[in-house]
Amino acid sequence: MDTGLRVDILDSMDKSFRPSDLDQPLLLPADLREWLPSDHLALFVSDVVDALDLSAIYGSYEGDGRGQPPYGPAMMVKLLLYAYCTGRPSSRVIERATHEDIAFRVLATNQHPDHDTVAKFRKRHLAALAGLFVQVLRLCQQAGLVKLGQVALDSTKIKANASKHKAMSYDRMVKAEAELKHEVAELLRHAQVVDDGEDARYGKGQQGDTLPEELARRESRLKKIQEAKAALERESAEPSPSRKRSAQGGSQKKRPDPPPQGPKGDAPDPKAQRNFTDPDSRIMFDATTKSFEQAYSAQIAVDGTAQVIVAATVTQEGNDKQQLVPMVAQVIENVGRRPKQVLADAGYFSEAAVSDPSLAGIRLYVSPDKDRHGGQARKGRSPVRGRATERMRRKLRTAKGRAIYRLRKAIAEPPLGQIKEVRKFRRFLLRGLPKTFGEWMLISLTHNLLKMWRAGPQPALG
Repeated sequence: MDTGLRVDILDSMDKSFRPSDLDQPLLLPADLREWLPSDHLALFVSDVVDALDLSAIYGSYEGDGRGQPPYGPAMMVKLLLYAYCTGRPSSRVIERATHEDIAFRVLATNQHPDHDTVAKFRKRHLAALAGLFVQVLRLCQQAGLVKLGQVALDSTKIKANASKHKAMSYDRMVKAEAELKHEVAELLRHAQVVDDGEDARYGKGQQGDTLPEELARRESRLKKIQEAKAALERESAEPSPSRKRSAQGGSQKKRPDPPPQGPKGDAPDPKAQRNFTDPDSRIMFDATTKSFEQAYSAQIAVDGTAQVIVAATVTQEGNDKQQLVPMVAQVIENVGRRPKQVLADAGYFSEAAVSDPSLAGIRLYVSPDKDRHGGQARKGRSPVRGRATERMRRKLRTAKGRAIYRLRKAIAEPPLGQIKEVRKFRRFLLRGLPKTFGEWMLISLTHNLLKMWRAGPQPALG
């Protein structure tokens, strides 16, 4: 269409429109907060972070010396927490969002930290960030979202940042080590023959002193296998740290210990596996997908009032039998008092756990028998026997017991569904047990932030 004709048509129209000129300058500085509605999640996260004690993060910068000033820690914490709240924890996504997403731009105060800066900040302060979980939980208590009338436990398998195809069993390691040793010896023998021939032809030291590429590749693989094999042997010599804590009834609030480094003991189970990408992760059966995954077991304890997570941890155990006592201990430590009732499925049940003296006075509803679809316990003879087991069965057969136990699913399972389905957190970004623990605490912390935000107006923060 001719430009002049188009202008004439527009001029002849009676309807006027609001101006939308990209060249229009701003005459006064803009208040960044005005770019968002007053009840926006980003502004809520900003207010909460301003009320938190970040001294552990700020203190780490003392004595750093001069140089380019770092980004403000409070601003970086706000970016990370909002990113985890909205299911966008990738450092590259965060960097791009500070340019493209108004909420991120507001929290970043119109600054644009690159993805490497975001990743380094998270790595450097991961333990301190995980420690904010209890501070946010206390804010939930002040808001009346935590009562500890009923607390339900549950777990889910979260994929590790590693492929299960990069794992090898101890039995296969032993065989591969022998094969590679033989291959390396053959390559060395062949290289020596070549070296001797070249020395005779060109003179000693003139040719043949470069390590063959094939030999270097095999030696490197042999070294990795030997390291993984030695690690499995060390682990078999001592019980895992999580089992130690569970047996002692201790809390798992603090960052988990690294794999044990004890002396070599009995040979590991031939089927025991170790992953070369993330050695702390384990092959686990995921009941949801009915498949085996390279994963961690992520644990939560959820309060029944508003589905606030009151305790969380990450373990390397394929089942939950060792987790009942330490999870309840962590609830007591985090909240400062004991729950009245604790609900958990059969995965958490053991005669020793439900009889543990540390749980005295807490009414436990932990089924000794696996549930079928629909929540009914399996009928028939069960291999689980014991005085505490029979008392628990009798309790769960009563109408009151069944009604209370049925609440377990309604309390504990929705938070895991929200985390994995709504926020799309199905795989850890970080590797190693201490780092995945810190990341799971961030996920749990931001779940509670979302609960507070959705609950409506809160008491004054500070």
